[in-house]
Amino acid sequence: MKNEFIALLRCPVSDQKLRLYEQMDDVQGGVSYYLITEDRSYKYPVINNIPRFVPKENYSDSFGMQWNIFSRTQLDGYSGIKASYDRFWNATGWDKKELSNQWVLDVGCGAGRFAEIALEAGANVIAIDYSDSVDACYENLKHFDNLYVVQANIYELPFDDESFSFIYSLGVLQHTPDVKASFFSLPKLLRDNGKLVVDYYCKSWKSFLLPKYWLRHFTKHLSKHVVLNILRYIVPAVYPIGWLIGKLPYGYILKRIIPIADPVFYYEREFGKTEMSYKQKLEWSLLDTFDWLTPAYDNPQTLSTINQWMIDSNLKDVEVLKAGHMVARGRK
Repeated sequence: MKNEFIALLRCPVSDQKLRLYEQMDDVQGGVSYYLITEDRSYKYPVINNIPRFVPKENYSDSFGMQWNIFSRTQLDGYSGIKASYDRFWNATGWDKKELSNQWVLDVGCGAGRFAEIALEAGANVIAIDYSDSVDACYENLKHFDNLYVVQANIYELPFDDESFSFIYSLGVLQHTPDVKASFFSLPKLLRDNGKLVVDYYCKSWKSFLLPKYWLRHFTKHLSKHVVLNILRYIVPAVYPIGWLIGKLPYGYILKRIIPIADPVFYYEREFGKTEMSYKQKLEWSLLDTFDWLTPAYDNPQTLSTINQWMIDSNLKDVEVLKAGHMVARGRK
């Protein structure tokens, strides 16, 4: 674990600096190291090379489950398409060259789909998640020397202020208990002239007509394994129907009434036909439908709300736009 990475870390309770301590007795539960505070009052385990600042079980368990099952589905290096690449650069509007050798924070990394893009641009990426999807992220991307993975709570981030030149959080904040507090935990971590990009689901009367919002009243209370097993039967049966509807005039709109997700359809509509197999398309549909129905929280936002948050955080050059999701970006 590199010293320059440890130097950015702080105890989320006491704000003290941390140092690495090697456990000398028998290794228990995969713990071979701890990060401890200067006064030794707090310590945090490093398990499988990942510092852990959160309890093992938490509200993000569904995400931990989905990203460890579908650990490589959305990685461009595995899927053979540039879905993550296109979404990352379209949302951020950043220049690849400016990320090289910069410290970048990926908030809500999942299995690492966007971290992969930033790493390939030469950034030093600290990828954090509240769930144990951090294990999938580490396994997928550990061949990058510039990757650092941390399991942390967005409301108690274990970093010194003004640590990062770039921060992004894509597809994450609406799944936290308090979206506003989640957002306001990020700007203080930016260095001067640092850039922040976040995105959200759009809140409107149309969005609440989508099947996922009325189905979630039931599915979010079910066992995640039960939901997944049900979807393993439903998705292959319904997917062809949605595909046929998509071929009709205005089919891209009519497809929204189908109670399963089809992200590849909308990607191909925007960027052209892919070489993905039918099996891969089913896998993406199953993953995204599970992602629709099981999170504990799903809190879409309005354009006016996220614009006001950006202004209230004193960010400059603020832009709020539609780039797939609603995107807000600015500079400190």
